[in-house]
Amino acid sequence: MVEYVDINGARLAYRLAGPPGAPLIITLHGGRGFGDHKSDFKAYSPLSSKYRVLSFDFRGHGQSSRTEPYTFSQIVADIEGLRKHPRLGDNKPCIIIGGSFGGFLAQQYAITYPSHVSHLILRGTAPSYHHEEKAVSVLQDRLQRAPGLSVKMLQDKIFGKFDSDIEFQLVMHAAAPLYSEDFNADAALERNLETVFFAKSHNDLYSQPEKFFDYREKLATVTAKTLVVVGDHDWICPPQQSQLIASLIPNSRLEIIKGANHSVHLEKNEEVINLILQHLSS
Repeated sequence: MVEYVDINGARLAYRLAGPPGAPLIITLHGGRGFGDHKSDFKAYSPLSSKYRVLSFDFRGHGQSSRTEPYTFSQIVADIEGLRKHPRLGDNKPCIIIGGSFGGFLAQQYAITYPSHVSHLILRGTAPSYHHEEKAVSVLQDRLQRAPGLSVKMLQDKIFGKFDSDIEFQLVMHAAAPLYSEDFNADAALERNLETVFFAKSHNDLYSQPEKFFDYREKLATVTAKTLVVVGDHDWICPPQQSQLIASLIPNSRLEIIKGANHSVHLEKNEEVINLILQHLSS
């Protein structure tokens, strides 16, 4: 059941599962302007037998309020507010799991609040905006999988600015076949129709300076025990980006999952959950 909490002036939708007093996991979803907590909560809820799993919609996303500003730093401040909230966290170091855009935020949180993160799990993400150039190259090789999408749409819309919510929705539906190695058209249509697309938050989060995020020179300051997971067919944050992250964060571990794409946590859920449990217990 979705609940709501007021953090930094925004009303955030969330779900929480797991035993009271257990270590807190905060999951950070992907999708600037169209992501929400649902798929992460589904993917990571198996961890709730031993941990408290908190998944939430960022401000301007899903069922959370459309309270501005939409910036990386504001969302990172919201994550910190959730960690400290007496109903949700216990003000102790937490575990952060972030994928794609949520992985960008997870890195920024771990850099900003190093002592507040015990473990960091990064899924299918990148350390800087430079991943976009490689994604364009991958798309050029895989255009036959998404005939309704063009390189121009990726560069100018997905990595740029949408003119309306409906344009946003249509372009992301065209891109859907690229995100999975086991694409199901009927399921993709159903997901698209139930997803909230909000061009304003997307556009703000791709505007300057948000678009040009770059953590490469600061990742050496991350003190959290870090696991980096990526599918070997990830198209939008290709595996080389995860390899780079793992090379920059001290004592981090990299796992490249065969036969998986960007949604590796859904496509290879049992394998990813086992890796996370090993990482948290070692």
